[in-house]
Amino acid sequence: MEPHVNPEVRRVADDIGSMEIRGAAKIADAAAAALATQAKESDASTPEAFRSEIRVAARTLHDTRPTAVSLPNALRYVLHGMEGTTVEQLRESTVAAVERFRERLERSQADLGAVGANRLKDGDRIMTHCHSTAVLACVEAAVAQGKELTAVVKETRPRNQGHITAERLHELGVPVTLVVDSAARRYLNGVDHVMVGADSIAADGSVINKIGTSGLAVNARDRGTPVVVAAQTFKLHPGTLTGHSVDIEMREESEIVSAEERAAIGDPTVENPAFDVTPPRYVDAIVTERGQFPPESIVMLMRELFGENTTEPWLQSVT
Repeated sequence: MEPHVNPEVRRVADDIGSMEIRGAAKIADAAAAALATQAKESDASTPEAFRSEIRVAARTLHDTRPTAVSLPNALRYVLHGMEGTTVEQLRESTVAAVERFRERLERSQADLGAVGANRLKDGDRIMTHCHSTAVLACVEAAVAQGKELTAVVKETRPRNQGHITAERLHELGVPVTLVVDSAARRYLNGVDHVMVGADSIAADGSVINKIGTSGLAVNARDRGTPVVVAAQTFKLHPGTLTGHSVDIEMREESEIVSAEERAAIGDPTVENPAFDVTPPRYVDAIVTERGQFPPESIVMLMRELFGENTTEPWLQSVT
């Protein structure tokens, strides 16, 4: 019999998959909290049954967003903290691991913001792509230091996440110019930094982020505009240490064109990749809560955090 998965876990999984919950930090936080709910409300009668429940719940969450590396890193952290020989010990250790992870997550945003703010000078103009809470943390810290900034915000089709960024920057008192994605090159000469987040970062320093990031980075290099990637260390993709390639998620066609519109224009094949890969040669710095790094050296930080080997504990059988 398949172990019971708490309805709250399934709700969170659905919300992550549908992007009702978006942003790597929010995804990681929600997934960890869902595992805490599974642990607290489990009525498993044996340690083996409890471990099975937690692992199946973790798999349910993991399978929602294949490229959102913050999700498996959150699950990995919690499952590695699950210890004990009784159900109650396992329950307590799992909930404690979730609490530690969420506290660390909350601190990391502020620490990263402080590091990233050091790259920004009074009067700087930045360009953003998509919506990144890490980038906003850098801007917020810089504003708190008394620096006046302005921003060019790409709308970021097809879901217009740039609108969220524009709203948040407005709340911080940063004047915003909103532009269509294809206009980015026109404005790069007047920009001091391109600042983007990351969905995940590979061991060679490649940055996987919202589709359009790679093209923006190439244009920025041509214009001589520095590209700064802001990402907490839970965005590092430990699987790439052992040669794993990063899957690029394909989103629903309906985000681009309705069924009626598609039929009206000849029923073309529609592809909607969520992310692209920016090679490290187009990135000037990766800012994390542990400091800023040239992309080529990110592998050393990854090895420090994860070692040489990685595991997927939600796939392990219960012994």
